[in-house]
Amino acid sequence: MVDAAFGHPRLAAIYDPLDPDRSDLDAYLAMAEEFGARSVLDIGCGTGVFALLLAGRGITVTGIDPARASVDVARGKPGAERVRWLDGDAGDLPPMQVDLVTMTGNVAQAIADPRAWRATLRGAYEALRPGGRLVFETRDPAQRVWEEWAEWTRETTYRMTNIPGVGHVETWAELTDVSLPLVSFRGTHVFAADGDVLTSESTLRFRERTEIERDLHEHGFVVEDVRDAPDRPGREFVFVARRDAAELVPPGMNAGQTGL
Repeated sequence: MVDAAFGHPRLAAIYDPLDPDRSDLDAYLAMAEEFGARSVLDIGCGTGVFALLLAGRGITVTGIDPARASVDVARGKPGAERVRWLDGDAGDLPPMQVDLVTMTGNVAQAIADPRAWRATLRGAYEALRPGGRLVFETRDPAQRVWEEWAEWTRETTYRMTNIPGVGHVETWAELTDVSLPLVSFRGTHVFAADGDVLTSESTLRFRERTEIERDLHEHGFVVEDVRDAPDRPGREFVFVARRDAAELVPPGMNAGQTGL
């Protein structure tokens, strides 16, 4: 299920103004350069911020997201014509062979359903050329960040933001459930222009490092590196996984599907 924060047209339209600092993407831009990527698939592209940054560097980019409203926002941005935008999940990708697959921000954790997670890894594997890489971040469960989130209330997280063309929007967040490995929270948005109140229910899955490494291996990847997130040092894992050039066939695929 798509969170309303991304899937509701009115909320998708204000996502960027409410979260304008995307310096977290600098590390991914650096990795695209480090790996010499000339083609990238951005899974969970949202409103297209990262995809457009890549395209601005002359990289061929495909962005996919199940939240149609967010992709519609991306399609309306300057330079959007340089990106191939797709509505859907990584399990529904057309044939492609890219150098790099990315999942930035909370994308990997937002894929909370185990079946959807496996389908995403299969889709990423199939989209990569042999030797291509998948990179994504996920919070380290050992840091127990949900204990900090337990302090979220209307009073502690309240913000009033004046958004051009929209007006003042009140926002706040509240933790709603901790049933590990799942952690859920609710975001509330109040539009001063008409009093409309919209909420978004979100759930993240906290996976252990060993669990992720096992999942990657089972889907044909070799874990090259597990890095620290520059914007959250000591709190997140940044996985760099390579599609094995030896063409290990992941579960659910046969040799014909991989070209062997």
